[in-house]
Amino acid sequence: MDWTAKWIKPAMEMEEACPVFTKEWSTDKPIKEAKLFVTALGVYEAELNGKRVGDFIMAPGWTEYFERLQYQEYDVTELLQEQNVLTVTVGRGWYRGRIGTISRKQKKLRENPPGLLAELVLVYQDESEERIGTDTSWQSAQSRVRLSEIYDGETYDACYEPEEALPAVIFDGPWNTLIAQQGPKVIEQERIAAARIFTTPKGETVVDFGQEITGYVEITVRANAGEIVELSHAEVMDKEGNFYTENYRSAKAKYIYICRDGVQSYKPKLTFYGFRYIRIDQFPGGVTAAKPLNFTAIVVHSDMKRTGYFRSSNPLLNRLFDNVIWGQKGNFLDVPTDCPQRDERLGWLGDAQVFAKTACLNYDAEQFFTKWLADMAVDQSEDGNVGIIIPAAWYDPKPSAAWGDAATICPWEVYMTYGNPAILQAQFVCMRKWVDFITGYTTTPYLWTGGEHYGDWLGLDAPSGSYKGSSRDDFIASAFYAYSTSLVIKAGHVLGKDVSEYEALYEAIKKAFQEAYPVYETQTECVLAVHFRLAPDCQAAAKQLAEMVKRDGHLMTGFVGTPYLLHALSDFGYTELAYELLLREEYPSWLYSVTKGATTIWEHWDGIMENGDFWSSNMNSFNHYAYGAVADWLYTVAAGIKPVEEAPGYAKVRIAPTPDKRLGWLKVSFESRHGVIRSSWTKADGLWKYEIETPVEAVIVIAGKEHRVNAGRYTFYSEIK
Repeated sequence: MDWTAKWIKPAMEMEEACPVFTKEWSTDKPIKEAKLFVTALGVYEAELNGKRVGDFIMAPGWTEYFERLQYQEYDVTELLQEQNVLTVTVGRGWYRGRIGTISRKQKKLRENPPGLLAELVLVYQDESEERIGTDTSWQSAQSRVRLSEIYDGETYDACYEPEEALPAVIFDGPWNTLIAQQGPKVIEQERIAAARIFTTPKGETVVDFGQEITGYVEITVRANAGEIVELSHAEVMDKEGNFYTENYRSAKAKYIYICRDGVQSYKPKLTFYGFRYIRIDQFPGGVTAAKPLNFTAIVVHSDMKRTGYFRSSNPLLNRLFDNVIWGQKGNFLDVPTDCPQRDERLGWLGDAQVFAKTACLNYDAEQFFTKWLADMAVDQSEDGNVGIIIPAAWYDPKPSAAWGDAATICPWEVYMTYGNPAILQAQFVCMRKWVDFITGYTTTPYLWTGGEHYGDWLGLDAPSGSYKGSSRDDFIASAFYAYSTSLVIKAGHVLGKDVSEYEALYEAIKKAFQEAYPVYETQTECVLAVHFRLAPDCQAAAKQLAEMVKRDGHLMTGFVGTPYLLHALSDFGYTELAYELLLREEYPSWLYSVTKGATTIWEHWDGIMENGDFWSSNMNSFNHYAYGAVADWLYTVAAGIKPVEEAPGYAKVRIAPTPDKRLGWLKVSFESRHGVIRSSWTKADGLWKYEIETPVEAVIVIAGKEHRVNAGRYTFYSEIK
C-alpha cells in the first residue's frame, strides 16, 4: 500500500472514552470501485454511512507491534452514497490496554495515543482516482463507547452526544512496521441462545448459556433513556450455586449499556469476554424483568475451517472431544492464548506447542500459525532466545525449555499437517537460532543445565507448595534440546540445507543425555525419554512408565508429559493401558472434568475438586486448551490416521486403527489438503469391522497386517481379542 494518508490522533483528552474519528464528503461521479485501508494503534470499528465496514472483530489484530502492525483492506463500493460519512472508533485493545503491564515493551506501547491511519481509494467510471486519507480535515471527539478494555470490559452510553468535535491532529505514527493482513480475520462465528435464567442462593439473577465461550452477549431490550443494563461474567458457579468470579483475578469483565428510548439491541464493539454465565446486575424494570430472549451469546474466534471430527459410543468421550474443540475456539482469537477470561489471555508458547498438532487436525490453522510464528521470529533476541510469550506482552524475555521449543515444534507440526515447506523456509533461522541459543546458554556441553524453567508445569507429583511437577528441570530441558535439534535437522533436509553440524550435535546430546540420566524418576521423565527416542532401550522405558502408571493408579503428568503420555504407552505395546487412562472417569483424568459438567478443557485436572471446592482462586482457568492435546491420540492412534513423513501433508497416509472393546464404535474424519480421510471401527457379529476411506495412496494396517491400497473406500474385519 502506497499511503498518502497521515497518522492522526484526537485533539482533546479522551480520559477513559474511546475516540471516534469522522470524515464527511460528497461524491457526484459514478464510482467503479472503492477500497478502504485501515489500521490503528489499538483496535477499531469503522462505519460508512451508518453501516459497519467488514466483519473483522478486534481489527487490526494482535502482532508484535514494534515490528509488525497489520492493516486491512475493505471493498466499500456498495456502501457509498452521494453524501458520505465515514466514522472509525478506536479502542485500547492489545496495543494500548492494561494487558501486559509487566512488560517494558507493553508499557512503551501504552504511551502512544489512540492513533488512526485510514485511506479510501476511489476509482471512478472514467478511471480517474481520488484518495481520501486521514489528515486534519477529519474530526475527532469522544465516542459513545465510554470505556473499552480487554480485561475490564466495555461501557456504552447510547444517549451520549459529544459536546464538541475538533480537527484531528497529525502525529508521527509507525510506518516501517506496516504490513498487509497476514493472519485469518477474527469474526463472529455462532449465536447461542440463553438456556435458562435462575436465581442463586444469594438472590442474584444469572443467565446460563449452557456452554463456555469466548465472545460477548448481544442484548435486546425495551427501555427508557438512561436506564442501564449491567452484566458480569463468570465461567462457573461455586459449590453452593452462587456466581463465582474470583478466578478472573483483577479482570473486571463488566458490560454496561446505558439505554436510549425504545426497543434497542447492543453488543460490545471493541472487547471480548470468556464466560458461560452472566449475572444481571442492573436491567430496565429490575433484574427479574429479564427473560432469556433478551440475551444471545455470540462466539468470536479466528476464521478457520473445521477439518477434524470425532464420535464414539462413549458420550463422555464425545463431550471431551467437543470440549477440546471449544477450548480451541475460545483460545484461537488471533493468537493462541492460554485462557480467554482472566487478566492474562496471552500467547504462552508452552500451551501452543503441546497443542499445535491437535489444533492443525481440528481446524485448518496454517494461516493462523504462519502469522503468529512470524511474530515469534521478529521478536526473537539476537542471541536466539524466544522468551515464553508471543507477542511479548508480559514478562521480558527469559528462556524456558518446552516453552521456547515452540520455535521448532510448531513449524514442524504445521509442515507435517499441510505439507507446505514455506513455513519451514520462513521459520528455519528462528528454529536454528533457538538451538544455537541453548548451546551457548547451557552450563554443561551437550545438555541444557543451569537455567530456570517451568518444568512439568502443574504435574500432579509436584512438591507441596510448587506449581511444577517433580521431574528434573535439567532432564526436561536436555530432552527438549535434543528434540529441537532433531527438528532443525529434519527441516534442513526438507529445505536442502547442510545440517551436518546439527546432526553431530544431536548425536552428542543423545549420548550425553543417556550418560547423565540413566534412571528415570517420574512418569514425565519416562514419557520424554520414550517419545523423543532418547532412552537406550525405549521398550524398557515404556515398560517402566506402564509400571509407574499402574503403581500410581493414574497419570501424574503436567503440561510437558501429558501430550505424549498415551503415545509413549501405545507405541510400545501398552495401548490397553493408554485406553484405560483415556476412559478413566475418576480424578485425575480427562473425563473427570466432563463428569463435573465441563464444556471446555480445564487448566487443572481438579479445577473443581471432588468436594466441590476450587483448586485455587488465583490460577484456575476453566478454558485452558493444553490438556486437549489428547485429541491428537484419538486421530492418530485410536483412528490410526498418520501422514507418512516422507510425504507430508497426507500426500500418502498410514491408517492403523486400534480398537478397544470398552468402546462399541468410533468414527474419525480429517480433511487434508488432498481430501477427506475417514477411519472407523465397530463391533459386528463378534468381529471388529473397519471402514476406511482414503483420497490418496495408503498403507492400511489391520491387526498387524499391512494392506497397500490406492485412493478409495475399504472394509476390513479382524477378531476381537
